[in-house]
Amino acid sequence: MRRSAFCLLPFAFCLVTVAPAFAQVAMPDSSAIAGTPLPAPELPDRTVIVRVVRERMGNNIAGQPVTLRVGNATRTATTDAQGRAQFDGLTAGTLVQATTTVDGEVLTSQEFPVPAQGGVRVALIAGIQKAAAAEQAAAAAGAREPARPGVVEFGPESRLILEFQDDNLTLFYILEVINNARTPIDIGGPLILELPTGASGAVMLEGSSPQASVLAARVTITGPFPPGKLVAQVGFSLPNAGSDLVLTQKWPAAFSQIFIAAEKIGPMQMSSSQLTDVRETQTEGGVFIMGTGGRIEPGGTLTVNLTGMPAASHTARNAALAIVVLILGIGLWLALTPGSARAAQEGRLAGKRERLMGDIVTLERKRRTRALTEAEQARLQRLTADLERVLASLDQAPASRDEGVHLRA
Repeated sequence: MRRSAFCLLPFAFCLVTVAPAFAQVAMPDSSAIAGTPLPAPELPDRTVIVRVVRERMGNNIAGQPVTLRVGNATRTATTDAQGRAQFDGLTAGTLVQATTTVDGEVLTSQEFPVPAQGGVRVALIAGIQKAAAAEQAAAAAGAREPARPGVVEFGPESRLILEFQDDNLTLFYILEVINNARTPIDIGGPLILELPTGASGAVMLEGSSPQASVLAARVTITGPFPPGKLVAQVGFSLPNAGSDLVLTQKWPAAFSQIFIAAEKIGPMQMSSSQLTDVRETQTEGGVFIMGTGGRIEPGGTLTVNLTGMPAASHTARNAALAIVVLILGIGLWLALTPGSARAAQEGRLAGKRERLMGDIVTLERKRRTRALTEAEQARLQRLTADLERVLASLDQAPASRDEGVHLRA
């Protein structure tokens, strides 16, 4: 069974903008940096260095002429053994653009101004498209090969996200299973993840691979695992978490880098000896506690302490149950009287009134801890309007009964 991630999407968008500050910085691919000017404060003032390489950084092209258009003029320099051509003494604020031709391919940088302080580095990379096509062809050929024994791991982009919905702790595991080989990998069976004790309502979320499924509190990811990454996203709740909780999760494969984020409500705190960095971050969605840690080996367990969480109150639930029992009792008694039809209608209205009031109370409780979303504000308005109509109908009921008695008399 698959469904959308409850209230996950707005929260996940917040994490996309915040998470890079905690994660290790990966080297960008060639296409991401080709021709892009990068500030270099360590260089002499008003200096531009153009580096020419073939296909990827480090594959330098020496002796390559490079032209720098400076305003309406041009300057030329030749790359050294490191593939660098340096242009000194430029005029601050002047727009410049670097160009060179490698094997008939014209490489051009973005246009950018010369800084008054420090310099700029820019890379011109030949053969990017050719290399990418060759890489894709090799990956496609590898994916068609028979699966071979090997291992997979949960990659560094995997996330554990915690939030509260109606005072219940809800967890989302955004997992990327990584196969770094060029061929499919058979780990000898499925990858099985047992969710924490007390997990309830577990579902696979949209965007998950069809190889991932969940039954009760067990997530199963079947092989073989294709080259690259396989996404498995599961959501579940811990309805009896209480105010303090020790969350433990055992991982069937290596977890390359821990990243866990929790929506903070009130005095809530998160700690773990496995988290090397824990901090609070303000985003558009509110305050979140985020933590990162190192690698967990296969079979290892992540243990996180959560304290000061909002504990679910059973008062409202018990009151609602009492009202339901009362309404059922009254309905049964009225069913034996001549006015049973009218009484039944009033009972239905009373039940609807209680349901509406319960939903409104839930939203008002949320409002005390955080600002409501636009969707929640609209829902609150609809609920309030519905409640007003129900109350108006109930107010008219006594008059109808009195009028009926008078006519019979």
